[in-house]
Amino acid sequence: MRSEQEVNRAIEKYADTVRRLCMIQLKNYHDAEDIVQIVFLKYVQSSVPFENEEHEKAWFIRVTLNACKDFFKDFFRKNIVSLEELNNQAEELTEDNSEVLEAVLSLPAKYKNVVYLYYYEGYSAVEIARILRKNKNTVYTLLTRSKKLLKEKLGGDTYEY
Repeated sequence: MRSEQEVNRAIEKYADTVRRLCMIQLKNYHDAEDIVQIVFLKYVQSSVPFENEEHEKAWFIRVTLNACKDFFKDFFRKNIVSLEELNNQAEELTEDNSEVLEAVLSLPAKYKNVVYLYYYEGYSAVEIARILRKNKNTVYTLLTRSKKLLKEKLGGDTYEY
């Protein structure tokens, strides 16, 4: 582990460079700030001896670029759609489909996630259990309960699930 003085010096010296690299790669301020924190946490935990300042700067650049690549490789980053995007898509749907989507989005998170993965992404209950790290029977229960909630919200047997 590095000393507090070393870390403060590195932050003062390389934070702007790391942040700019993240912004170029990620094009999102909040995600970039997350990666900046990850990079400096790796620096704190690292015991790599640097030959000179250029070697240290090259290390920061390489670690930053790798962290950005890891960010894009993350399963959930590749396979999720933001709720804002879903809400925007809801406006483009027909009235019936829009009503169903709004009902799904209004479910509690534990139901919404399972319904979304099952019906919108096409994952099986076993796959959802693995993704969410839940028992497969729990996923089946959540699906059953969410269907019941959706049936109540949408008014009976009008919709096919």
